[in-house]
Amino acid sequence: MPATLQPSGFQNGNTPSRDSVRALFDLPFTELLFRAASVHREHFDPTEVQVSTLLSVKTGGCPEDCAYCPQAARYATGVKAQKLMTTEAVLEKAREAKAAGASRFCMGAAWRSPKDRDVAKVAEMVSAVKALGLETCATLGMLTGKQADALKCAGLDYYNHNLDTAPEFYGEIIHTREFQDRLDTLEHVRAAGMKTCCGGIVGMGESRDQRAGLLHAIAGLPTHPDSVPINRLVQVPGTPLNGTAEIDPFEFVRTIAVARILMPRSMVRLSAGRESMSDELQALCFLAGANSIFYGEKLLTTGNPDVERDQALFVRLGLRPMEIAATETTPTTTIHADVLLPAATPARAA
Repeated sequence: MPATLQPSGFQNGNTPSRDSVRALFDLPFTELLFRAASVHREHFDPTEVQVSTLLSVKTGGCPEDCAYCPQAARYATGVKAQKLMTTEAVLEKAREAKAAGASRFCMGAAWRSPKDRDVAKVAEMVSAVKALGLETCATLGMLTGKQADALKCAGLDYYNHNLDTAPEFYGEIIHTREFQDRLDTLEHVRAAGMKTCCGGIVGMGESRDQRAGLLHAIAGLPTHPDSVPINRLVQVPGTPLNGTAEIDPFEFVRTIAVARILMPRSMVRLSAGRESMSDELQALCFLAGANSIFYGEKLLTTGNPDVERDQALFVRLGLRPMEIAATETTPTTTIHADVLLPAATPARAA
């Protein structure tokens, strides 16, 4: 029998080594899932999934060169640039999301970094959506400390800013923003008192060791993100990464499982790429500790399973949407030692 899981002294500021994170990835698949599922059950009801909706409030025209992104102005992807939506138009979408069962409403804008006047307009949207009784989240690019404070004052609960990939692979994907720039924005968000949403993208041609490096970097932040979105690359014609070899489905599940073990009380979210995932693959991800999804037919500019398909999957798996109050847990810093350090496989009877 696998060893009983006991609390350990691993904490933020004493993050497990990258070699230990890689050792988790290298565990036998069923053993890794067992450890991840055990950690998940210590901190969450495994039958509940937090449901969010993501709306692009300002689409396209981004000056950056992220190799995966169809919203970059320099790539011919067919995405037409659109101006910032009005608050009333955003509110209409938020009402629809709440009626469909979403508890969190996320607003995304294709900016490298917003101007102060843009932040004022988004702050108005945040206040209006918050008044509907929804949790609020935004992803607007790099923020100054002043801008983060303004969004916090408007009632923004979460700010998303992904690290995207491992520090040493980052320069292969993005040249218009440094890895440190991302860390700086996250620091501004934490200083303002907002919760952080920080994850990455897998399937961009990175190695397993680099996937371990991404999760090691996220888990090594001053505090664990409240939400950790794990995106599977959506290949869009016209972007430099179109045609990249797809990540093995089991490797994707491994990434979910390791994220759950490293960040026990964070919401681990299935984000981009769900449209092409089978129900069976998503079920494995939930078993591995994923407990959050984006709901709706569109995720910014790429497809996402529609609400009816998700509702049918929840029924088949016996899952239910998480209530808002249940998502307000502060992530713990504790990590389990014996799930990080692979034990020798016990001998089995012949």
